[in-house]
Amino acid sequence: MESDERAIRAVHTIWIDAVNAGDLVSLLSMMADDVVFLIPGRGPFGREEFPAGFLAAHQQSRIRCTSELEEVVVVGEVAYTRSRDSLSVTSRTGGKTTELAGHRITIYRKQPDGRWLLARDAHTLHPVES
Repeated sequence: MESDERAIRAVHTIWIDAVNAGDLVSLLSMMADDVVFLIPGRGPFGREEFPAGFLAAHQQSRIRCTSELEEVVVVGEVAYTRSRDSLSVTSRTGGKTTELAGHRITIYRKQPDGRWLLARDAHTLHPVES
């Protein structure tokens, strides 16, 4: 495995760990300034809109994400990953846990200092029928 692929795999793991920890500072440090997120039921949004939604979700719910990388492709200064994700969301006020599952594709850009930053992210998470 090449060093860029290892670096992308590490960024992916750090991202998921930060999501689970509610670590907004770490997530922001891994995003390009012009990042774009695509999620079902909402228009595209970027870095400026990300914090409010992320913090509100973590204040209202306990969130646990797992993500299995299925593909990592590096082409020069751009890379993408495809993963299978699962998300458990439990209200902090009690109640039933909502389970979501789907796929995600993330595009990264290599920076002049060698870091890989998240540039585009789209997922298909949807409720899992029990």
